[in-house]
Amino acid sequence: MLGLAAYAGMHWFWHRPEMRQPRLLAELVRMPPPDALPVPVEGVRPDAIADTWGAPRGRDRTHQGVDIFAPRGTAVRSTTRGLVTSVRDGGLGGRQVWVLGPGRERHYYAHLDDWAYALAPGDVVEAGTTLGTVGTTGNARGTPPHLHYGIYTGNGPIDPLPRLRARH
Repeated sequence: MLGLAAYAGMHWFWHRPEMRQPRLLAELVRMPPPDALPVPVEGVRPDAIADTWGAPRGRDRTHQGVDIFAPRGTAVRSTTRGLVTSVRDGGLGGRQVWVLGPGRERHYYAHLDDWAYALAPGDVVEAGTTLGTVGTTGNARGTPPHLHYGIYTGNGPIDPLPRLRARH
């Protein structure tokens, strides 16, 4: 029984990418969240991003981020230094990447056409690191290609647009 408990503990530990980078995790926890962020889609200016935060999305949810429209295949880059915690395909976001950033904020990049080559949970990224490309996966099928970008704190989602516009 003790062996099973030890296995379960190690399984939990190794399947949590942030636990494999304890120094970086400690650094990210100590760092305050940035006041300004670069636009995560190559070639898009902040004033070209529509403010759709909180817009109704069906009967029981609202838009918890911003949609940044660009041609399919345009590079999507990390907005901050951080640790990739998830690279997956599924749900509303389709192909998506989650990055744990300063202040333990989680940055969400969704509807990707593809991921950057060999990107995996546990990878350390810097602001500007390519994560993937703009697409229409998940519930974005049938819409123009775009990146859905969101930021989540311990208290829930926050509007990323003010930080994207503060950069310029």
